Amino acid sequence: MDLVIGSLDLSAHVDEALEVQAVAFGLGPDEVAVRRQIVLRHMTYPGARALGATVGGSLVGFVYGMPNDRTHWWSTVVEPYLRAQHNDHWLDDSFVITELHVHPAYQNRGLGRSLITTITDGAAEPRSILSAIDTDSPARVLYRSLGYQDLARQVLFPSAPKPYAVMGAPLPLRRG
Repeated sequence: MDLVIGSLDLSAHVDEALEVQAVAFGLGPDEVAVRRQIVLRHMTYPGARALGATVGGSLVGFVYGMPNDRTHWWSTVVEPYLRAQHNDHWLDDSFVITELHVHPAYQNRGLGRSLITTITDGAAEPRSILSAIDTDSPARVLYRSLGYQDLARQVLFPSAPKPYAVMGAPLPLRRG
């Protein structure tokens, strides 16, 4: 496997990335169209960065994130849930992992781990936060192994069919 992990111009490769996300997350064309606009907007935010995993030049995984800003939509949704758990301070001085997806054919090979540790290793912030569907999924197992802990659970996002958990970890992420 000729795997390369490196910087990704996500705006230029948004359609390839969303194809990976659609397969990994089971998204339909309408959801992809909405997410395309969100990704393009996110990549204009200060400090937004993306990494891609390619095999033979084809994108098979990606991660992107940015320094968290309490005025961003995600923060405004999760803040009341975090405040109820006395964890809303996590919204400050945090690098938020906005999306992390690996094509199912390439999962369970350490790609997600490499992507998230590499992007957070470059963060200036002392901690990282993210949200994941609130089930015992391989993603949540990965995040826990890296040091992420639940900060709030049963977080409801508008139009999302399932509740999410907000997780946080000190940086650098745990290895091994």
